Amino acid sequence: MSGSSGGGSSAPGRFADYFVICGLDTETGLEPDELSGENFEQTPLRRTFKSKVLARYPENVEWNPFDQDAVGMLCMPKGLAFKTQADSREPQFHSFIITREDGSRTFGFSLTFFEEVTSKQICSAMQTLYHMHNAEYDILHTPPTNDKDGCSSTGDCNGTSVSKLQRFNSYDISRDTLYVSKCICLITPMSFMKACKKVLEQLHQAVTSPQPPPLPLESYIYNILYEVPLPPAGRSLKFSGVYGPIICQRPSTSELPLFDFPVKEVFELLGVENVVQLFTCALLEFQILLYSQHYQRLMTVAETITALMFPFQWQHVYVPILPASLLHFLDAPVPYLMGLHSNGLDDRSKLELPQEANLCFVDVDNHFIELPEDLPQFPNKLEFIQEISEILMAFGIPPEGNLHCSESASKMKSLRACDLVSDKRNGNIAGSPLNSYELLKENETIARLQALVKRTGVSLEKLEVREETSSKKDLKIQCDEEEFKIYQLNIQIREVFANRFTQMFADYEVFVIQPSQDKESWFTNREQMQNFDKASFLSDQPEPYLPFLSRFLETQMFASFIDNKIMCHDEDDKDPILRVFDSRVDKIRLLNVRTPTLRTSMYQKCTTIDEAEKSIELRLAKIDHTAVHPHLLDMKIGQGKYELGFFPKLQSDVLSTGPASNKWTKRNAPAQWRRKDRQKQHTEHLRLDNDQREKYIQEARNLGSTIRQPKLSNLSPSVIAQTNWKFVEGLLKECRNKTKRMLVEKMGREAVELGHGEVNITGVEENTLIASLCDLLERIWSHGLQVKQGKSALWSHLLHYLENRQRKTTSGSFSTSGILLDSERRKSDTSPAMSPLRISLIQDMRHIQNISEIKTDVGKARAWVRLSMEKKLLSRHLKQLLSDHELTKKLYKRYAFLRCDDEKEQFLYHLLSFNAVDYFCFTNVFTTILIPYHILIVPSKKLGGSMFTANPWICISGELGETAVLQIPRNILEMTFECQNLGKLTTVQIGHDNSGLYAKWLVEYVMVRNEITGHTYKFPCGRWLGKGMDDGSLERILVGELLTSHTEADERQCRTPPLQQSPSMIRRFVTISPNNKPKLNTGQIQEAIGEAVNGIVKHFHKPEKERGSLTLLLCGESGLVSALEQVFQHGFKSPRLFKNVFIWDFLEKAQTYYETLEQNEMVPEENWQTRARNFCRFITAINNTPRNIGKDGKFQMLVCLGARDHLLHHWIALLADCPITAQMYEDIALIKDHTLVNSLIRVLQTLQEFNITLEASLVKGIDI
Repeated sequence: MSGSSGGGSSAPGRFADYFVICGLDTETGLEPDELSGENFEQTPLRRTFKSKVLARYPENVEWNPFDQDAVGMLCMPKGLAFKTQADSREPQFHSFIITREDGSRTFGFSLTFFEEVTSKQICSAMQTLYHMHNAEYDILHTPPTNDKDGCSSTGDCNGTSVSKLQRFNSYDISRDTLYVSKCICLITPMSFMKACKKVLEQLHQAVTSPQPPPLPLESYIYNILYEVPLPPAGRSLKFSGVYGPIICQRPSTSELPLFDFPVKEVFELLGVENVVQLFTCALLEFQILLYSQHYQRLMTVAETITALMFPFQWQHVYVPILPASLLHFLDAPVPYLMGLHSNGLDDRSKLELPQEANLCFVDVDNHFIELPEDLPQFPNKLEFIQEISEILMAFGIPPEGNLHCSESASKMKSLRACDLVSDKRNGNIAGSPLNSYELLKENETIARLQALVKRTGVSLEKLEVREETSSKKDLKIQCDEEEFKIYQLNIQIREVFANRFTQMFADYEVFVIQPSQDKESWFTNREQMQNFDKASFLSDQPEPYLPFLSRFLETQMFASFIDNKIMCHDEDDKDPILRVFDSRVDKIRLLNVRTPTLRTSMYQKCTTIDEAEKSIELRLAKIDHTAVHPHLLDMKIGQGKYELGFFPKLQSDVLSTGPASNKWTKRNAPAQWRRKDRQKQHTEHLRLDNDQREKYIQEARNLGSTIRQPKLSNLSPSVIAQTNWKFVEGLLKECRNKTKRMLVEKMGREAVELGHGEVNITGVEENTLIASLCDLLERIWSHGLQVKQGKSALWSHLLHYLENRQRKTTSGSFSTSGILLDSERRKSDTSPAMSPLRISLIQDMRHIQNISEIKTDVGKARAWVRLSMEKKLLSRHLKQLLSDHELTKKLYKRYAFLRCDDEKEQFLYHLLSFNAVDYFCFTNVFTTILIPYHILIVPSKKLGGSMFTANPWICISGELGETAVLQIPRNILEMTFECQNLGKLTTVQIGHDNSGLYAKWLVEYVMVRNEITGHTYKFPCGRWLGKGMDDGSLERILVGELLTSHTEADERQCRTPPLQQSPSMIRRFVTISPNNKPKLNTGQIQEAIGEAVNGIVKHFHKPEKERGSLTLLLCGESGLVSALEQVFQHGFKSPRLFKNVFIWDFLEKAQTYYETLEQNEMVPEENWQTRARNFCRFITAINNTPRNIGKDGKFQMLVCLGARDHLLHHWIALLADCPITAQMYEDIALIKDHTLVNSLIRVLQTLQEFNITLEASLVKGIDI
């Protein structure tokens, strides 16, 4: 992963570091291995006993110190197994990885086989255990059965039901032969899996074959330890096993890194669809748990998935084989990739997993995968799956996976189509890849593949022919055909995966933010620094990629990748992986000389396959190095005896040290060469890294991910406690960084949006950040968990809390369920107001439970978090939840994060900072749910509101929709109604039917509240509705603003300054008569116009999903309408003392003037004529609307329509020249000043490039 392969002294380039033998230590006898699970209801042969490292050669090498516990645990993860001659005793091979503290890795390969037990003590101990077991069994089971040796009952006992605790596979010392497992193992610096497997198999064969091997085993082991070198990069190597040559080859520094596991097996086990989904989970750093009864399968899947991520590297806990004794590690609250061994008996439902909210569970043996909720699609997933499927089919592997991996693909092909079984849930098909298509149209994976087959006309025969011709041309390949096929398939699939990233991140360098200061200070401030311009990068990407990419850019692996990029400027010290990736990206850039900003979602297929295959083929055809042959060693007489069926005790004196010459030549090289050498060795292909840099990067972003693998050695409580402490610290740190990142994101946007209190970064990025906060909360809540219901730890805790409260309420001890924050409100405010909403955690839970669209616990928890964030109550609710200490104690172990008081306090404090910004993360996500809204209309008390006789109505619009016309009870003026989520509210239309004697109504304002989120909107009016009053309007359109809630007052002890309230509405509707508005001078008016236009321009420059309300920018308090109103008010003559003249009156006069001109046909020029006609048409249309809108409402409508149709600047020019203007305006009026009018026209022209769509409520009843 990282770090050089072991620090200390330089590693000579040897193929293997250690040869190890593990097994039964006859001195210490049988020690039960308690850690490996409940042992005692099993029959003694089924129990596990402790295995020991019996011998290792050499004793120690300085560049890779031997880790006895780890090797012992991973060679035989289940401990010793005993069998009798009746059981099958096939040798089993598996590989493993040991990750050191610094992140570097060593690889182990072990072959486990069975040997007869010769020690009398062990045999009699086993007999004794059986007597004891049977005695216990007889006590439990009366009447006793006579079935002594249990031949009749076969299968394995499964200690769960007592009746199954049977007396079978018993052991009788006089009659049975006892066998015990033993394992031989190679520890190597590089993962040459195939070669190591052959070495071990041939050694085992030498022991079991009737003829003794040509040389003593010591000769072969000495050879592999001291005389076989690591092949240099880009070379191949041939060396001798006991019975035949073994070949391995290593990629050069310009190819993909070394990877030697068969990809084929993973696709056969899981099928393409599942592999791509698992791959997506790994890239997004979910927790991944692999489950299989074969250690080698766990290893193959884990290594394949991490290798396919090139150029990214898994940065978190990585334990492909989790020894039974480390099961407590499954509640690690960090992303992990772990492999869990199943005994083949228990199914998935028996597994008690603490963490399931973000878990991807892969049942490898049963072709089944359980995904975390709302997993985004991998970009171009369908085309990607197609491209992979074509390759698999060329190799005769059905893309949907091969249910019986043991059967060869050829057998599969011969199956008849009608025998197919389709299992829809997993996309499993057992059957031939081609003729299954017709039958399985309804299966989605297959339906896609079917389309692909039709389109590409792939036929297996054709493709296989192509394959044959290419490989058999003129090169004689040294390894067998089968092995070469594996190499080919591996490289083809890996190239296709790597190509996805080179295409997706072809322009990534443009967005890397280089540090302005020197490296040292950059490291110290690493966490505060943004290293990649995510927003710009995402804005370049095709829309469908965003859900995946926005989450991927937040991962640790992406951050480390970019850090690496920043770290190495010059080619020399470039991380090898980065070097390969960058050179590929450069190639793509040369090929596509398209502008980097125009990203398309066109799928580019991989073009590098042939070249990559060629280099492997060449290496295999011409072997570069052949190692020294094994030879007789200087052994004493009588050493190296051979005994059939037993692995001999080797002679340690000849194996403990290698040949002298090798050592010295290495040592004398000057220090700096040694260092360079070691770097080259390990950097080239171990996916490793310059130590210094890695150390820095690790320190710099130590996000709780330091623990790459649990300490396998000492499992004392103190070590476990220390590990958990590290996790708790990591979680707190992660919480701090996440809240900070989210606030910066929000505040940054707010600052950019100067002036509008309308903040809106919905859209992908905000969703990503909130989803990752929900993930973090789930991880915190599942750390140290004892009792859980359902998949979400957080929701489970909330349900327990709810249950407790209900119990208390019924017993009557609990009264204040909701807090009414009403005291401070009443003092200041005597006008009528809504009764405030209760703050109640339980009420918020009920809201979520009532939403039928949310089906799962994880979904409910996420919705609850979103709702609490929107209400600014997250910290407060969680504090209340955790204040029930009894409950927390019952649900959590002592070491859990939620029981560390200081950390918990700090954590809640970090969450409190979210109250400084407004989130709409609930409203914007659950767009289809029903929401109760509460309306309150406040008429003016002074002017006869009580005598009002007409029937009022109201209609509310929001960003997501609008209500029908709602009739309001006249005497109450308050009501609650339910309708589909309207989103943020924008306008209210209010009016009445003009009935009764006194149909005049002065409305101060209207309040509307969303009863779930508590958002309250105020729509100021302050004008009359009634014929003959004010401007004679029976209905008005009011523009609303969100009130900041008063709940924050008591929580404002956080350090961020309070949000500035937007200035009170000096709205143009506030005054009774339009004439007593504050008069502005021409400079101020120009400024107001500039501001208003600027706001609209900015609105359109934002990404579509992040725009606020356009209505507010047009009709709001400093919107375009009110700015233009100021223009026309300036210098307007007011003829008589008591009669108000409205701008609309002026416009109507102008209209009459133009129409008479038309009739008298005194038309100046064409252009002017169309403008005048347009103007008249709009005025007429507005005057003819069936709605009872007053004169100011009509002016507002005209401005909005003019903005929509880009006519405003024409009309201003028209009116400036109109003789009516001369009559109705003073000489000082702005509209008579040519220079000012020209600049006004220029400003308004900037709106021409935007496509303005008006909210329905603004233009109802007008069809222009």
